[in-house]
Amino acid sequence: MQHSTLKKHLLLKIGLLSISLVLVSWGKTGHNKISSEASRSYNTEMAQFIAWNSTLALHASDADNRKNADPAEGPKHYIDLDNYPEFMTNGRIPQTLDSVSLVHDIYFATQNGTLPWATLVTFDSLRNCFARQDWNKAVLFAADLGHYVADGHMPMHITSNYDGGSTGNNGIHSRYETKMIDPNIGQINYTGMEIAAIPNVNQYIFNYLYKNYSYVDSVIAADNYAKRVSGGNTYSPAYLSALWKKSQGFTIPLFKNASHALAELIYTAWDQAGKPSMLHTSIATPDAVKTCSLGQNVPNPFKHSTTINYSLTKPASFMLQVKDMTGKTVTTILNENRPSGNYAVDWSPENIPGGTYYLVMKTGNFTEVQKMVLVR
Repeated sequence: MQHSTLKKHLLLKIGLLSISLVLVSWGKTGHNKISSEASRSYNTEMAQFIAWNSTLALHASDADNRKNADPAEGPKHYIDLDNYPEFMTNGRIPQTLDSVSLVHDIYFATQNGTLPWATLVTFDSLRNCFARQDWNKAVLFAADLGHYVADGHMPMHITSNYDGGSTGNNGIHSRYETKMIDPNIGQINYTGMEIAAIPNVNQYIFNYLYKNYSYVDSVIAADNYAKRVSGGNTYSPAYLSALWKKSQGFTIPLFKNASHALAELIYTAWDQAGKPSMLHTSIATPDAVKTCSLGQNVPNPFKHSTTINYSLTKPASFMLQVKDMTGKTVTTILNENRPSGNYAVDWSPENIPGGTYYLVMKTGNFTEVQKMVLVR
C-alpha cells in the first residue's frame, strides 16, 4: 500500500512537470504586456501604483521561472475545466479545494490544475502585505497575481486539450501564445476600463475562467483555418499571419480583460486592507486635505491644448506634473509658490505621443491626480 502511494505521488509529479514544461502561458512578451497595461484601468485613487509598472512587467514571468525548480508550481498555471463532469453538465465546478476534495479527491484537483486557487491565495497574500504596509513584498505578489490572471485569460490553460492533442492540433499552444503573439504584440492596443471593488473575489476569478473557456474552440478553429491557408506549414509566415487574422478579434479583448482584471484585483486587495499609502508621511491630515484641489482638465480627451483648473486653500509651494502610464515624468508644468485662490493654466504638449497620462499635483504631504487622454 505504501509503495503504491509513493508510486502514485511520483507519477503525478512527473506528469505535472511534463505538462508545466509545455504551459508557458502568453510567454514573456504577452505577460509583460498584460501586467504593464493594467495601469490603464487605474482610477485616480491608485496614482501611487503607477510607480509599480516597470516592476510588474519585469517580474511578470517570475512564476514561470519557478517551475523548473519547484514541481508544485506547475499546477498553479492551469485548470482543466472540461475534466470536471460538473462543468460539462452545469458549466461550473466546486469552487473551493475542500469541496473538490469532497466530490473527487486532492489528487484529482492537483492533476487537473489549481489555477483559480493559486490566484486567490496570491490575492490574499497581496492584501495581507498591503495591511502591514510591506510594499517590497506586495509588488512581487502583485506581479505573481498578474501572471496567474493572465494564465486564466489564455484559453489553452483552462482545457485538457491544452496542446490540441485531442483534436489533431498538436503544438497549437506555443504557436498561439508565443509564436503568433510575439510578432504581433504591437497590434495589441487597448485602453482601460472603469474598476470597482470586487464583492466576491472567488466568484470573480471563476467567472472569467468560465467565460474564457468559450474561446478554446475559437483557438482550435483559427489553427485549422491557418493550416489550410498555409498548406499545413505551421512554421511559415503565412500560417502565423492567418492565425493572427482569424484570432485577433478575441485575442485582443482577452489581453484587455486580463489587464483590467489585474487592476481590479489589486484595487480590491488595497481596498480591503484599508487603502494604506505608500508614502512614509501621512497624506490624510486635515490640514493636508485642505491645501489644494485639482480639477479635471477641459477638454478631456484633447488634441492640441487643455485647461487645468486648481485651487489653493492657503499659500503653498506646489508642483504640477504630467506622468505617463509607467510613472515617468513627462513634463513639469508648474513648480512654484502661490497665495490662496483659484487658478487655471493652459497646457499645449509638443512632441508627446497620444495616449493616457496622469496629471499630478503635489503640495506638502498631499497629492491629487486626474487621468487625461491626449489624442493624436
